[in-house]
Amino acid sequence: MSIKRRFGILGQSLSHSHSPALFADRFKAWGVNDASYERFERSDLNGLENWLKTEARRSQALTGLNVTIPYKQAIIPLLKDLTFTARAIGAVNAIKSTSDGWIGHNTDSEGFLKALRPVLTSSHERALILGNGGAAAAVRYALQSLGIEVIHVTRSPIEWKAMRYETLNASYLKHCKLVVQCTPVGTYPDDEAYLKIPWEGLTHAHLIVDLVYNPEQTAFLKRAASAGAKTMNGKSMLIAQAEAAWTWWNATT
Repeated sequence: MSIKRRFGILGQSLSHSHSPALFADRFKAWGVNDASYERFERSDLNGLENWLKTEARRSQALTGLNVTIPYKQAIIPLLKDLTFTARAIGAVNAIKSTSDGWIGHNTDSEGFLKALRPVLTSSHERALILGNGGAAAAVRYALQSLGIEVIHVTRSPIEWKAMRYETLNASYLKHCKLVVQCTPVGTYPDDEAYLKIPWEGLTHAHLIVDLVYNPEQTAFLKRAASAGAKTMNGKSMLIAQAEAAWTWWNATT
């Protein structure tokens, strides 16, 4: 196989990431024989702009990257431009090299919607989003596009409608039948960790989504299931956003 195009994932810690294996499977299924997908771990973004320029000029050019924790928002000032969706969300999870420089896009929102729609019901008119990072911003954008009322639960104040974890009680939780866990808490290898919510407020009508996909059944989802709620992990979102990123990377416009 002659590699002409290189893709990959950029993040701070990537040992848990399934993206390289996912793209290897997709390349095989799609008959893509001229591309590779790698992990690019960086402790910070110092020097990234020059690195991106250099990599884009190589004969085996770095064509596109997924961007993950904690750089989905921090990378934006280093990019030449953003798509409309990325600008509206305020976070990127995919970037690509163009003749004008590197530009950013967000396929997390699209991936989340594709994963959520089959299990969404009319009772999910209000949602709690746990977290306030780039993934949380994409989930907020997706839910608001469906007309769902969104409230963030955070540890620190943000500009969006939010409440602190210590003020979240069972009574309030009963009125929000959709809960989306958007932090990395519980990701392998720290898979016994979980955010604490008033579990007694959960019912069989609740849908609890954890964007973590490794492990498949997080401690957070186990607790939610024990309380009677329906649960979903982030694997289907991972697949959908990756496929959307591939389409965008290869689009001619």
